[in-house]
Amino acid sequence: MQPSAALDLAHTRPRPVHWLATAAAMAAVVAAAGLLQPEAATASQTAPGTAPRPVRAVAEPAPDASSAVYPLECHGQKPAVVKQGSGDLDGDGRPETVAVVRCVSGIGTPPSGVFVLTGPASRVVATLVDPADGLGVTDFAVSAGVVSATLLGYSSPDVPRCCPDRQEKVKWRWRGGKFARTVLPDARSM
Repeated sequence: MQPSAALDLAHTRPRPVHWLATAAAMAAVVAAAGLLQPEAATASQTAPGTAPRPVRAVAEPAPDASSAVYPLECHGQKPAVVKQGSGDLDGDGRPETVAVVRCVSGIGTPPSGVFVLTGPASRVVATLVDPADGLGVTDFAVSAGVVSATLLGYSSPDVPRCCPDRQEKVKWRWRGGKFARTVLPDARSM
């Protein structure tokens, strides 16, 4: 059977009213999707028996070691940040930065200081190694709330400043409201 030429299928020819109805239906679907949002997800990774920490909406950036003002006199020059690392050292949910800093020297290796920075102003809140102690710092790392380093020093004033003859492996961990220093067992003279 052949369809008659007179049979007109109105729904096969889109008219402006069809487009308007389709646009209204799509707008309704989009509006409904915007109103029906899932609840905010929360997650915690806590060990059994510990209280969960509050979840922060936006991660706070670690303090900028290059913008800090260090308690180090470098004869009018800005101290050089030799090494740095960041992490949440005191368990408050905000990162701290630990910086190994020393004066710039034309020859030799000047003593280093190790400083802990906090806050957006990169404020020094602790000195782990005072430059006045005359120590060098190598093998520096910040990991899992622990600061570790190898400190190089001198057994007497007669030892040339180019060639430290003492080595001490140490780590610092936040305990009781301050940084506790631990000397690792393999400390030795060089």
